[in-house]
Amino acid sequence: MPTGISIFLIAAGAILYFAVSTSVSGLNLDTVGVILMIVGGLGLVVSLLMLATARGRVGRTTFVSGTTPVQADTTVVHEDAL
Repeated sequence: MPTGISIFLIAAGAILYFAVSTSVSGLNLDTVGVILMIVGGLGLVVSLLMLATARGRVGRTTFVSGTTPVQADTTVVHEDAL
């Protein structure tokens, strides 16, 4: 979701900067457009970095021949160990 919001901010800023020629008293729409594009770009970079680091934290599963696979971070208790 944050990636989509960032892309939306970039698009809205580009529209204000490149396509809108109306002037508003006390507000420069070109500046607002540039600010939105910068904020959207920073948000996009941050969300992609968070996504990349989250993928690295996923548990890895090792399969050993002749055993039943279990989920990562699961404690396995064998009946003969009791």
